[in-house]
Amino acid sequence: MQMKKSYVGNRPFRTTESDPRDLFSPRGEVALASIVMDRETGRSRGFGLVEMAMDVDAEGAINAVHGPEMVGRALQVNGARPKTEGPRGFGGHGRGGGC
Repeated sequence: MQMKKSYVGNRPFRTTESDPRDLFSPRGEVALASIVMDRETGRSRGFGLVEMAMDVDAEGAINAVHGPEMVGRALQVNGARPKTEGPRGFGGHGRGGGC
């Protein structure tokens, strides 16, 4: 069975990787919990991913933890979409450096 990733958004910026793990673990085995960090500042970008070992546990966890507040912010939780490759270039806008 394939593991299921969940997107966890609207997280407080001061949360750690153990916070979503603690939130999801009562609902099943958490294989991975990560926070997306800003490359320039090194601070949290306010969202991350949680990967559950079982799809059925992930579905239950998504339904259970979507909406409740974590340190004053209502969590946005849903199944993660596959990462898509966007255009590459200066500033990520797909433009070259020509005239």
